[in-house]
Amino acid sequence: MKFTLLANDPKSSARAGTIETDHGTIETPIFMPVGTAGTVKAVHIRDLKEDSKAQIILGNTYHLYLRPGLDIIGRAGGLHKFNGWDKPILTDSGGYQVYSLSAQRKLKEEGAHFRSHIDGSKHLFTPESVIEIQRIIGADIMMAFDECTPYPCEYDYAAKSLELTHRWLDRCISHFEVTTPKYGYNQALFPIVQGSTFIDLRKKSAEFIASKYAEGNAIGGLSVGEPHEMMYEMTELVCGILPKDKPRYLMGVGTPVNILEGIASGIDMFDCVMPTRNGRNGMLFTSEGTLNMKNEKWKDDFSPIDENGHSFVDSQYSKAYLRHLFISGEYLAPMIASLHNLAFYLWLVKTARQKIIEGSFSLWKDEMIKKLEVRL
Repeated sequence: MKFTLLANDPKSSARAGTIETDHGTIETPIFMPVGTAGTVKAVHIRDLKEDSKAQIILGNTYHLYLRPGLDIIGRAGGLHKFNGWDKPILTDSGGYQVYSLSAQRKLKEEGAHFRSHIDGSKHLFTPESVIEIQRIIGADIMMAFDECTPYPCEYDYAAKSLELTHRWLDRCISHFEVTTPKYGYNQALFPIVQGSTFIDLRKKSAEFIASKYAEGNAIGGLSVGEPHEMMYEMTELVCGILPKDKPRYLMGVGTPVNILEGIASGIDMFDCVMPTRNGRNGMLFTSEGTLNMKNEKWKDDFSPIDENGHSFVDSQYSKAYLRHLFISGEYLAPMIASLHNLAFYLWLVKTARQKIIEGSFSLWKDEMIKKLEVRL
Protein backbone atom coordinates (compact mmCIF):
# COMPACT_ATOMS: atom_id res chain seq x y z
CA MET A 1 0.00 0.00 0.00
CA LYS A 2 1.28 3.46 -0.87
CA PHE A 3 0.02 6.80 0.45
CA THR A 4 0.87 9.97 -1.45
CA LEU A 5 0.13 13.40 0.01
CA LEU A 6 -0.85 15.83 -2.75
CA ALA A 7 -2.07 19.01 -1.07
CA ASN A 8 -2.56 20.70 2.31
CA ASP A 9 -5.15 23.33 3.17
CA PRO A 10 -3.36 26.57 4.19
CA LYS A 11 -5.79 27.39 7.04
CA SER A 12 -6.35 23.96 8.60
CA SER A 13 -4.79 20.50 8.82
CA ALA A 14 -6.94 19.19 5.97
CA ARG A 15 -5.08 17.29 3.29
CA ALA A 16 -5.71 15.53 -0.02
CA GLY A 17 -3.90 12.41 -1.14
CA THR A 18 -4.12 8.97 -2.70
CA ILE A 19 -3.92 5.47 -1.27
CA GLU A 20 -2.75 2.89 -3.78
CA THR A 21 -3.79 -0.73 -3.19
CA ASP A 22 -3.68 -3.80 -5.39
CA HIS A 23 -7.43 -3.41 -5.97
CA GLY A 24 -7.21 0.22 -7.04
CA THR A 25 -6.42 3.76 -5.97
CA ILE A 26 -8.45 5.63 -3.33
CA GLU A 27 -8.63 9.42 -3.43
CA THR A 28 -8.57 10.96 0.03
CA PRO A 29 -10.30 12.25 2.02
CA ILE A 30 -12.71 9.37 1.48
CA PHE A 31 -15.91 8.01 2.99
CA MET A 32 -16.25 4.22 3.07
CA PRO A 33 -19.76 2.69 2.92
CA VAL A 34 -20.26 0.03 5.58
CA GLY A 35 -20.93 -3.47 4.24
CA THR A 36 -20.96 -5.30 7.58
CA ALA A 37 -21.96 -8.75 6.32
CA GLY A 38 -20.44 -8.37 2.87
CA THR A 39 -23.21 -6.10 1.59
CA VAL A 40 -24.09 -2.45 1.96
CA LYS A 41 -27.70 -2.73 3.09
CA ALA A 42 -30.32 -2.11 0.37
CA VAL A 43 -27.67 -1.09 -2.19
CA HIS A 44 -26.61 -3.16 -5.20
CA ILE A 45 -22.87 -3.55 -5.88
CA ARG A 46 -23.45 -2.08 -9.35
CA ASP A 47 -25.05 1.04 -7.86
CA LEU A 48 -22.21 1.45 -5.35
CA LYS A 49 -19.75 1.59 -8.23
CA GLU A 50 -21.70 3.53 -10.82
CA ASP A 51 -24.00 5.83 -8.89
CA SER A 52 -22.55 6.52 -5.45
CA LYS A 53 -18.98 6.39 -6.85
CA ALA A 54 -17.73 4.42 -3.85
CA GLN A 55 -14.01 3.66 -4.00
CA ILE A 56 -13.71 1.32 -1.00
CA ILE A 57 -16.20 -0.50 1.24
CA LEU A 58 -16.03 -2.16 4.66
CA GLY A 59 -16.63 -5.69 5.79
CA ASN A 60 -16.72 -6.86 9.40
CA THR A 61 -14.60 -9.65 10.82
CA TYR A 62 -17.04 -10.60 13.59
CA HIS A 63 -20.12 -10.84 11.37
CA LEU A 64 -18.42 -12.55 8.42
CA TYR A 65 -16.71 -15.04 10.74
CA LEU A 66 -20.08 -16.08 12.16
CA ARG A 67 -22.00 -15.97 8.87
CA PRO A 68 -21.40 -17.19 6.19
CA GLY A 69 -18.22 -18.42 7.90
CA LEU A 70 -14.60 -18.70 6.90
CA ASP A 71 -14.98 -21.97 4.99
CA ILE A 72 -17.44 -20.42 2.54
CA ILE A 73 -15.45 -17.19 2.10
CA GLY A 74 -12.20 -19.11 1.70
CA ARG A 75 -13.65 -21.46 -0.91
CA ALA A 76 -15.05 -18.47 -2.79
CA GLY A 77 -11.54 -17.02 -3.00
CA GLY A 78 -12.05 -14.21 -0.48
CA LEU A 79 -14.66 -11.54 0.03
CA HIS A 80 -13.92 -9.75 -3.27
CA LYS A 81 -14.86 -12.89 -5.20
CA PHE A 82 -17.73 -13.77 -2.86
CA ASN A 83 -19.60 -10.46 -3.15
CA GLY A 84 -18.37 -9.29 -6.56
CA TRP A 85 -16.72 -6.07 -5.35
CA ASP A 86 -13.42 -5.68 -7.22
CA LYS A 87 -12.24 -2.46 -5.55
CA PRO A 88 -10.50 -2.11 -2.15
CA ILE A 89 -12.05 -3.53 1.02
CA LEU A 90 -11.26 -2.69 4.65
CA THR A 91 -12.25 -5.02 7.50
CA ASP A 92 -12.89 -3.97 11.08
CA SER A 93 -11.26 -6.46 13.44
CA GLY A 94 -14.39 -7.12 15.47
CA GLY A 95 -13.22 -5.13 18.48
CA TYR A 96 -16.22 -2.80 18.32
CA GLN A 97 -18.66 -5.73 18.12
CA VAL A 98 -17.03 -7.33 21.14
CA TYR A 99 -17.48 -3.97 22.91
CA SER A 100 -21.16 -3.89 21.97
CA LEU A 101 -21.63 -7.45 23.31
CA SER A 102 -20.55 -6.45 26.82
CA ALA A 103 -23.21 -8.68 28.42
CA GLN A 104 -22.08 -11.69 26.36
CA ARG A 105 -18.28 -11.50 26.50
CA LYS A 106 -15.29 -11.74 28.84
CA LEU A 107 -11.98 -10.04 28.16
CA LYS A 108 -8.80 -11.83 29.17
CA GLU A 109 -5.14 -11.46 28.29
CA GLU A 110 -5.43 -14.20 25.66
CA GLY A 111 -8.35 -12.48 23.92
CA ALA A 112 -12.11 -12.01 24.02
CA HIS A 113 -14.48 -14.86 24.86
CA PHE A 114 -17.96 -14.19 23.52
CA ARG A 115 -21.24 -15.80 22.56
CA SER A 116 -22.65 -15.49 19.07
CA HIS A 117 -25.60 -13.12 18.80
CA ILE A 118 -27.04 -15.58 16.27
CA ASP A 119 -27.16 -18.88 18.15
CA GLY A 120 -25.40 -18.33 21.49
CA SER A 121 -22.42 -20.51 20.56
CA LYS A 122 -19.11 -19.81 22.33
CA HIS A 123 -16.12 -18.30 20.50
CA LEU A 124 -12.71 -16.82 21.24
CA PHE A 125 -11.07 -13.96 19.34
CA THR A 126 -7.35 -13.53 19.92
CA PRO A 127 -5.03 -11.06 18.19
CA GLU A 128 -3.60 -13.99 16.23
CA SER A 129 -6.96 -15.47 15.20
CA VAL A 130 -8.27 -12.08 14.12
CA ILE A 131 -5.29 -11.70 11.77
CA GLU A 132 -5.94 -15.20 10.40
CA ILE A 133 -9.62 -14.42 9.86
CA GLN A 134 -8.80 -11.21 7.98
CA ARG A 135 -6.26 -13.09 5.86
CA ILE A 136 -9.06 -15.46 4.81
CA ILE A 137 -11.54 -12.64 4.21
CA GLY A 138 -8.86 -11.02 2.06
CA ALA A 139 -9.29 -7.35 2.94
CA ASP A 140 -6.84 -4.89 1.41
CA ILE A 141 -6.69 -3.10 4.78
CA MET A 142 -6.91 -5.09 8.00
CA MET A 143 -7.47 -3.66 11.47
CA ALA A 144 -5.61 -4.68 14.63
CA PHE A 145 -7.66 -6.28 17.43
CA ASP A 146 -8.44 -3.81 20.19
CA GLU A 147 -10.85 -3.07 22.99
CA CYS A 148 -13.17 -0.16 22.36
CA THR A 149 -13.83 1.49 25.72
CA PRO A 150 -17.33 2.79 26.45
CA TYR A 151 -18.20 6.39 27.24
CA PRO A 152 -18.17 7.40 29.96
CA CYS A 153 -15.66 5.16 31.69
CA GLU A 154 -13.38 5.46 34.68
CA TYR A 155 -9.79 6.56 34.10
CA ASP A 156 -8.36 3.37 35.60
CA TYR A 157 -10.48 1.21 33.33
CA ALA A 158 -9.45 3.23 30.26
CA ALA A 159 -5.78 2.98 31.24
CA LYS A 160 -5.88 -0.79 31.75
CA SER A 161 -7.84 -1.24 28.54
CA LEU A 162 -5.28 0.83 26.67
CA GLU A 163 -2.40 -1.33 27.90
CA LEU A 164 -4.31 -4.45 26.84
CA THR A 165 -4.94 -2.98 23.38
CA HIS A 166 -1.23 -2.18 23.03
CA ARG A 167 -0.19 -5.70 24.07
CA TRP A 168 -2.72 -7.13 21.63
CA LEU A 169 -1.32 -4.86 18.91
CA ASP A 170 2.19 -6.25 19.37
CA ARG A 171 0.76 -9.74 18.98
CA CYS A 172 -1.21 -8.68 15.89
CA ILE A 173 1.91 -7.23 14.29
CA SER A 174 3.98 -10.33 15.12
CA HIS A 175 1.39 -12.66 13.58
CA PHE A 176 0.90 -10.38 10.58
CA GLU A 177 4.63 -10.52 9.90
CA VAL A 178 4.83 -14.33 9.98
CA THR A 179 1.77 -14.90 7.78
CA THR A 180 1.18 -14.13 4.12
CA PRO A 181 -1.81 -13.06 2.01
CA LYS A 182 -3.82 -15.97 0.62
CA TYR A 183 -5.02 -14.60 -2.71
CA GLY A 184 -1.96 -13.13 -4.40
CA TYR A 185 -2.34 -9.46 -3.47
CA ASN A 186 -0.97 -7.36 -0.62
CA GLN A 187 -2.73 -6.57 2.65
CA ALA A 188 -1.95 -3.72 5.07
CA LEU A 189 -2.47 -3.69 8.85
CA PHE A 190 -3.64 -0.54 10.68
CA PRO A 191 -3.17 -0.18 14.48
CA ILE A 192 -5.90 1.64 16.43
CA VAL A 193 -5.37 4.51 18.88
CA GLN A 194 -7.52 4.21 22.02
CA GLY A 195 -7.58 6.05 25.34
CA SER A 196 -11.21 7.15 25.71
CA THR A 197 -11.49 10.92 26.26
CA PHE A 198 -8.44 11.27 28.51
CA ILE A 199 -5.81 13.52 26.95
CA ASP A 200 -2.79 11.80 28.52
CA LEU A 201 -4.02 8.33 27.49
CA ARG A 202 -4.76 9.43 23.94
CA LYS A 203 -1.33 11.01 23.71
CA LYS A 204 0.33 7.88 25.09
CA SER A 205 -1.56 5.63 22.69
CA ALA A 206 -0.90 7.84 19.65
CA GLU A 207 2.83 7.87 20.43
CA PHE A 208 2.87 4.08 20.85
CA ILE A 209 1.00 3.53 17.58
CA ALA A 210 3.20 6.05 15.74
CA SER A 211 6.30 4.15 16.89
CA LYS A 212 5.11 1.05 15.00
CA TYR A 213 5.23 2.99 11.74
CA ALA A 214 2.48 0.93 10.15
CA GLU A 215 1.19 1.56 6.63
CA GLY A 216 -1.72 3.51 8.08
CA ASN A 217 -3.26 4.29 11.47
CA ALA A 218 -6.76 4.43 12.91
CA ILE A 219 -8.43 6.31 15.74
CA GLY A 220 -11.03 4.27 17.61
CA GLY A 221 -13.20 4.64 20.67
CA LEU A 222 -14.82 7.91 19.55
CA SER A 223 -18.37 8.58 18.39
CA VAL A 224 -19.55 6.29 21.21
CA GLY A 225 -21.64 8.88 23.03
CA GLU A 226 -19.15 11.58 23.96
CA PRO A 227 -19.91 15.25 23.07
CA HIS A 228 -18.84 16.21 19.56
CA GLU A 229 -16.49 18.86 20.90
CA MET A 230 -14.65 16.19 22.89
CA MET A 231 -14.38 13.98 19.81
CA TYR A 232 -12.91 16.87 17.82
CA GLU A 233 -10.42 17.62 20.62
CA MET A 234 -9.22 14.00 20.77
CA THR A 235 -9.01 13.76 16.98
CA GLU A 236 -6.94 16.93 16.64
CA LEU A 237 -4.62 15.82 19.44
CA VAL A 238 -4.00 12.40 17.89
CA CYS A 239 -3.58 13.73 14.34
CA GLY A 240 -0.82 15.98 15.64
CA ILE A 241 1.13 12.91 16.77
CA LEU A 242 0.47 10.26 14.11
CA PRO A 243 2.86 10.22 11.11
CA LYS A 244 1.98 12.79 8.47
CA ASP A 245 3.05 10.53 5.62
CA LYS A 246 0.57 7.75 6.48
CA PRO A 247 -3.23 7.77 6.12
CA ARG A 248 -5.36 8.40 9.21
CA TYR A 249 -8.71 6.67 9.66
CA LEU A 250 -11.35 7.93 12.13
CA MET A 251 -13.52 4.90 12.83
CA GLY A 252 -17.31 5.03 12.92
CA VAL A 253 -17.65 8.75 12.20
CA GLY A 254 -20.16 10.17 11.50
CA THR A 255 -22.54 12.96 10.52
CA PRO A 256 -21.65 15.17 7.53
CA VAL A 257 -20.58 17.90 9.96
CA ASN A 258 -18.43 15.42 11.92
CA ILE A 259 -16.72 14.42 8.70
CA LEU A 260 -15.91 17.99 7.65
CA GLU A 261 -14.52 18.75 11.11
CA GLY A 262 -12.51 15.52 10.98
CA ILE A 263 -11.07 16.46 7.60
CA ALA A 264 -10.08 19.84 9.01
CA SER A 265 -8.12 18.02 11.75
CA GLY A 266 -6.20 15.89 9.26
CA ILE A 267 -8.31 12.74 8.90
CA ASP A 268 -8.19 10.93 5.55
CA MET A 269 -10.67 8.06 5.93
CA PHE A 270 -14.16 7.74 7.46
CA ASP A 271 -16.89 5.14 7.78
CA CYS A 272 -20.34 5.15 9.33
CA VAL A 273 -23.65 3.30 9.04
CA MET A 274 -25.52 6.60 9.24
CA PRO A 275 -26.14 7.19 5.51
CA THR A 276 -27.82 3.82 5.02
CA ARG A 277 -29.39 3.41 8.47
CA ASN A 278 -30.89 6.89 8.46
CA GLY A 279 -31.88 6.49 4.83
CA ARG A 280 -33.85 3.33 5.61
CA ASN A 281 -35.75 5.34 8.22
CA GLY A 282 -36.55 8.22 5.89
CA MET A 283 -33.86 10.76 6.83
CA LEU A 284 -32.02 12.16 3.83
CA PHE A 285 -28.93 14.35 3.80
CA THR A 286 -28.72 17.11 1.21
CA SER A 287 -26.52 20.09 0.43
CA GLU A 288 -29.15 22.37 2.01
CA GLY A 289 -29.83 20.33 5.17
CA THR A 290 -31.63 17.15 6.27
CA LEU A 291 -35.06 15.97 5.23
CA ASN A 292 -37.54 13.67 6.99
CA MET A 293 -39.24 12.12 3.97
CA LYS A 294 -42.19 10.88 6.01
CA ASN A 295 -43.32 14.44 6.80
CA GLU A 296 -46.58 15.48 5.17
CA LYS A 297 -44.99 18.74 3.96
CA TRP A 298 -43.40 16.75 1.10
CA LYS A 299 -46.73 15.20 0.01
CA ASP A 300 -47.11 17.41 -3.05
CA ASP A 301 -43.54 18.71 -3.42
CA PHE A 302 -42.45 17.60 -6.88
CA SER A 303 -38.98 19.13 -6.69
CA PRO A 304 -35.82 16.93 -6.66
CA ILE A 305 -34.59 15.49 -3.36
CA ASP A 306 -31.50 17.70 -3.51
CA GLU A 307 -32.19 20.73 -5.67
CA ASN A 308 -28.48 21.23 -6.26
CA GLY A 309 -28.37 17.88 -8.01
CA HIS A 310 -25.75 15.99 -5.99
CA SER A 311 -27.22 12.51 -6.45
CA PHE A 312 -28.29 10.53 -9.47
CA VAL A 313 -31.72 9.96 -7.93
CA ASP A 314 -32.56 13.68 -7.96
CA SER A 315 -33.31 13.78 -11.66
CA GLN A 316 -35.56 10.74 -11.42
CA TYR A 317 -37.46 10.97 -8.16
CA SER A 318 -39.25 13.87 -6.48
CA LYS A 319 -39.75 14.43 -2.76
CA ALA A 320 -43.44 13.67 -3.20
CA TYR A 321 -42.75 10.34 -4.89
CA LEU A 322 -40.19 9.23 -2.32
CA ARG A 323 -42.55 10.17 0.51
CA HIS A 324 -45.27 8.14 -1.18
CA LEU A 325 -42.95 5.11 -1.27
CA PHE A 326 -42.11 5.43 2.43
CA ILE A 327 -45.72 5.91 3.51
CA SER A 328 -46.72 2.93 1.36
CA GLY A 329 -44.02 0.71 2.83
CA GLU A 330 -42.46 0.05 -0.58
CA TYR A 331 -39.04 -1.62 -0.59
CA LEU A 332 -37.87 0.88 -3.18
CA ALA A 333 -38.00 3.70 -0.59
CA PRO A 334 -35.03 2.59 1.57
CA MET A 335 -33.12 1.64 -1.57
CA ILE A 336 -33.44 5.11 -3.10
CA ALA A 337 -32.81 6.86 0.23
CA SER A 338 -29.74 4.77 1.10
CA LEU A 339 -28.17 5.28 -2.31
CA HIS A 340 -28.93 9.00 -2.24
CA ASN A 341 -27.28 9.39 1.18
CA LEU A 342 -24.20 7.44 0.14
CA ALA A 343 -23.90 9.50 -3.04
CA PHE A 344 -24.23 12.66 -0.98
CA TYR A 345 -21.53 11.61 1.51
CA LEU A 346 -19.18 10.73 -1.33
CA TRP A 347 -19.96 14.02 -3.08
CA LEU A 348 -19.15 15.80 0.20
CA VAL A 349 -15.69 14.27 0.60
CA LYS A 350 -14.95 14.62 -3.11
CA THR A 351 -15.81 18.31 -2.97
CA ALA A 352 -13.75 18.71 0.22
CA ARG A 353 -10.82 17.19 -1.65
CA GLN A 354 -11.26 19.62 -4.53
CA LYS A 355 -11.42 22.58 -2.13
CA ILE A 356 -8.25 21.41 -0.34
CA ILE A 357 -6.40 21.22 -3.65
CA GLU A 358 -7.71 24.68 -4.58
CA GLY A 359 -6.73 26.08 -1.18
CA SER A 360 -10.26 27.16 -0.24
CA PHE A 361 -11.38 24.30 2.02
CA SER A 362 -11.73 26.20 5.30
CA LEU A 363 -14.03 28.89 3.92
CA TRP A 364 -16.14 26.32 2.07
CA LYS A 365 -16.34 24.08 5.17
CA ASP A 366 -17.66 26.88 7.38
CA GLU A 367 -20.32 27.78 4.82
CA MET A 368 -21.25 24.14 4.27
CA ILE A 369 -21.64 23.37 7.97
CA LYS A 370 -24.23 26.13 8.35
CA LYS A 371 -26.34 24.44 5.67
CA LEU A 372 -25.80 20.91 6.92
CA GLU A 373 -27.13 21.80 10.38
CA VAL A 374 -30.49 22.91 8.95
CA ARG A 375 -33.52 20.64 9.25
CA LEU A 376 -35.68 21.34 6.24
